[in-house]
Amino acid sequence: MCLTTIAVVARDLSPPLFSACLAGVETTVAMAALQTRSRSISRWSPPMDVTTTTPAFAVEGAGLLWRQSTAVSPSTSSSSSYAPTAKKKPLVFLGSPKVSAIVLDALFKASSSPGSPFEVAAIVTQPPARRDRGKRILPSPVAQYALDRGFSPELILTPERAGEDSFLYTLRALNPDICITAAYGNILPSKFLKIPPLGTVNIHPSLLPLYRGAAPVQRAIQDGVQETGVSLAFTVRALDAGPVIASKRREVDDRIKAPDLLDLLFSEGSKLLIRELPSLLDGSAQAKAKPQDETKATLAPKITPEESWLCFNEEAVALHNKVRAFAGWPGTRAKFAVMDKENVQQNVLELKVITTRVCSEIRSEVGEVDGVSCAKGALIVPCGGGTALEVLEVQLPGKKVVNAAAFWNGLRGQTLKRL
Repeated sequence: MCLTTIAVVARDLSPPLFSACLAGVETTVAMAALQTRSRSISRWSPPMDVTTTTPAFAVEGAGLLWRQSTAVSPSTSSSSSYAPTAKKKPLVFLGSPKVSAIVLDALFKASSSPGSPFEVAAIVTQPPARRDRGKRILPSPVAQYALDRGFSPELILTPERAGEDSFLYTLRALNPDICITAAYGNILPSKFLKIPPLGTVNIHPSLLPLYRGAAPVQRAIQDGVQETGVSLAFTVRALDAGPVIASKRREVDDRIKAPDLLDLLFSEGSKLLIRELPSLLDGSAQAKAKPQDETKATLAPKITPEESWLCFNEEAVALHNKVRAFAGWPGTRAKFAVMDKENVQQNVLELKVITTRVCSEIRSEVGEVDGVSCAKGALIVPCGGGTALEVLEVQLPGKKVVNAAAFWNGLRGQTLKRL
């Protein structure tokens, strides 16, 4: 005797009716109301034995999908809670981009190991969006990864905002002991943060309090730092300002790009999280976490497309760092004038600059200061302060990435000037 799958549209239900449905109170009235709002309803019978079955559910489209969950003893569970198993603590993971899947993979592996004290009870991620150049509406990379691993689609939650009442009702019913976030991409309100008794913990790819904000890795590379790291910190209402549980430092070489460094830092962050999970789950991490030094805090604001243009009046090292920092999205762009053999401008090319390095030789200010040359497979672009930038890979609009030598050969005797 159990609660079988019931699809319900929840947006029209009042909170009292919603709570009644969850708790199994006023069953006849609640089920009658649900019948007018659902696409399909299966027959429901109350449990006849000592144990009870608690419904687990997840937001899916405009409604909720209810399903039978593991039977738990009334002495260890309230009627509105969700427990994956009687012995494991439920953990809810929040993440969206590809790097978040690195953390989710580590949690899946740790939760399936013998004697694991926790289980991933649900995943919260950004809603499906247009991808593949806008051609298709697809789930977030984290959602797709979870589906590929066989995770129940009913337990993948995709609220537009983390403060939505229907989402918060769902989260409360899941009754997570702890929430873990990794590049989720949504602000978590106080109502959310009050739900997990052991707190919400974030993997942040910087050495907090440095580079708080949306783009810590990109801004660190743009600044040319030689060292960064990853921090494990409790989430509070203030931006990335919670107590730090643990951190790991990492050197940054002058060639690595932001997407690669992000992967490395979230990989290190995953290891840090798994190492600290025992203290997080027994509550001792809250005592050992250290407050951040507000006097040392710096910000890492979100990158905008308007920042992607290169200005060659800046020194080459600053431009090189910007190319590395903005790799992936939004990229870096520059305009060049195409000159014929008589040095007459023919047209203007907009190039996406993919890969660069700083020229080791200081150029002379004598001669053509705006002229671009090609040497040893690189476009040599004069920059501010007598420096020069070697451009190794470029991309024309709508074309594939090519190396500098192939691009130069395609000019067929024409030359370039920086603009």
